[in-house]
Amino acid sequence: MPQLQFHVQGGHRLAGTIRPSGNKNAALPIVAAALLTDQPVTLTNVPRIRDLETLVELVQSAGAEAAWTERNTLRIHAKALRAEGLDPVRCAKIRASILLAAPLLARCGEVELPPPGGDVIGRRRLDTHFLALEQLGATHTFTDRFALSARQLRGADVFLDEPSVTATENAVTAAVAAKGTTVLRNAASEPHVQDLCRFLVALGGRIEGIGTNTLTIDGGHALGGATHEIGPDHIEVGSFVGLAAVTRSSLRIEKAGVAHLKAVRMGFERLGVECEVDGDDLLVAAGQSLRIQDDLGGHVPKLEDQPWPAFPADLMSIAIVVATQCEGVILMHEKMFESRMFFVDKLVGMGARIVLCDPHRALVAGPSQLRAATVESPDIRAGMAMVLAACCARGTSVINNVGQIERGYERIDERLRALGAKIERVEK
Repeated sequence: MPQLQFHVQGGHRLAGTIRPSGNKNAALPIVAAALLTDQPVTLTNVPRIRDLETLVELVQSAGAEAAWTERNTLRIHAKALRAEGLDPVRCAKIRASILLAAPLLARCGEVELPPPGGDVIGRRRLDTHFLALEQLGATHTFTDRFALSARQLRGADVFLDEPSVTATENAVTAAVAAKGTTVLRNAASEPHVQDLCRFLVALGGRIEGIGTNTLTIDGGHALGGATHEIGPDHIEVGSFVGLAAVTRSSLRIEKAGVAHLKAVRMGFERLGVECEVDGDDLLVAAGQSLRIQDDLGGHVPKLEDQPWPAFPADLMSIAIVVATQCEGVILMHEKMFESRMFFVDKLVGMGARIVLCDPHRALVAGPSQLRAATVESPDIRAGMAMVLAACCARGTSVINNVGQIERGYERIDERLRALGAKIERVEK
């Protein structure tokens, strides 16, 4: 099996316009939720990435018709479904396989799911999913796979024990199929959760409170088909803002979904990166000062992630790389995953001045002149962060295991080359 690498020559300024792909974390639950209806569904602006390809294969193995009619357009028709036989190897490749629980349970009355996979960024508990489905009338057992059954899902007052994104998505999908009213409290409210809710409404679901932490679902109504466009990926937008900052480049990020970017922009402003809004485009000017903004009284500032609408956890790796190029000191606090910070040793090896305080906190002092290195891509977001580091480093870096990056970023090498980046995809 050939190993994929990126060879990145650093030190080049970029320029031009780039458009973010469709939101990966919206497309995955929406593809799964398309199994709720026996009518055709057409999804546009779907990112053509490895995680989506794997989920489409799982949807097909469950008996649904699913085909790419254009590069980023997917048609799904789940006329009949089966709830057993999902490939454990494919399920282990992606976290999103757990999202098949609700639609298959609703349509088939039972489902057997092999354990999901995904990025190794710390413990990612599944308890919230099953506690929510249990309150909606399901029973479950676990041996080497998860077995769920429900003669009839029914509405309930459900409080999630944590505002888990995927658990919220499973719960709201199940609630649309459940008879009666469900009130879903402590729900996640990220843009991708909102996008899923809008898709379910397009099918005929009745959901109130979209964008808040309390969703009210009037469930059990007949669902039809729909055509739905996946919204822009705000994590890609943040990645491109970081890329422009570390390369001191001018970039226009078009159709960026600026309504969802307030916390992202505030986080980068703390690092001295200013963005200008132009309609639905985001502009990053070249040659910014990149000076970390101290807290009042000259105290060392902190950038921390929190559930939406605060700064997203998926941008913490990108923000750490940007901080290495900024003047000043900042504490980066990753609250949600205890292994996400472990990639910083690769940045230290490239010349970054970072002290890893514990699994959740890193102190970054900058600016540092990074030097080229051969590094691994440990997960999707840290892999993209290594691309940013390589783009501003002196010399040519080699990034191994780029399949991780391509799980979440579509044709990223081609798109960055169009901006002037010196990046090549190499098979070894």
